[in-house]
Amino acid sequence: MSGHSKWATTKHKKAAIDAKRGKLFAKLIKNIEVAARTGGGDPAGNPTLYDAIQKAKKNSVPNDNIDRAVKRGSGAEAGGSSWEALTYEGYAPGGVALFIECLTDNKNRAVAEVRTALTRNGGSLAESGSVAYLFNRRGVVQVTAEDRTEDEVLEVVLEAGAEEITDLGGTYEILSEPGDVVQVRTALQEAGIDYDSAEVQFVPTVTVPLDVEGARKAFRVVEALEDSDDVQNVYSNADVSDEVLAQLDED
Repeated sequence: MSGHSKWATTKHKKAAIDAKRGKLFAKLIKNIEVAARTGGGDPAGNPTLYDAIQKAKKNSVPNDNIDRAVKRGSGAEAGGSSWEALTYEGYAPGGVALFIECLTDNKNRAVAEVRTALTRNGGSLAESGSVAYLFNRRGVVQVTAEDRTEDEVLEVVLEAGAEEITDLGGTYEILSEPGDVVQVRTALQEAGIDYDSAEVQFVPTVTVPLDVEGARKAFRVVEALEDSDDVQNVYSNADVSDEVLAQLDED
């Protein structure tokens, strides 16, 4: 799990200072639209929408943008797009597996951009099924550590379905079955514990350890993929140690 955790933490820190925040906003808004279209525009009765809204707020997306996205998705306001969910599989240099989620209104453009981002940075597009088996769908909830111990947080969420908790250094990551993520998030809220994000992700079952150069190449591929407006999430089985991350930070 360390590879997933460190990778996710690094991406989280990067997103917080990313100069391309506008792209992040657009992707979060797209998630809200799709959630509202699928399950209705009332967050109280649509947990997926609720969590999409909370994630957008945590990333400072303006409330007006969020409200308009809910209205477009639910049909209360015109202008909503017909987004299609697609997944692609690929490799970064060094045999790092990549599982790529897209939301797009143009399938041909999406696959072209994914292929280009991979091949221009030393990666490759893989056949369907060649990478997916290396990942499991898991509920992932992240909580800022603050003044609570790992055991205290685990005690709150254990009966709600939490299976594992990891200290990522300032953040606790709680893993569960996909269907239990809402219960875990709700247990935290009822205990007065704020959470950073709650969603279903693809978590690697086997990781690939990388040195500094390997990590640099892997990050380059992921950043190229995330630069596409059609790409929502990129999951990797890269295992990047704290020492390697420190060296990358120095660069």
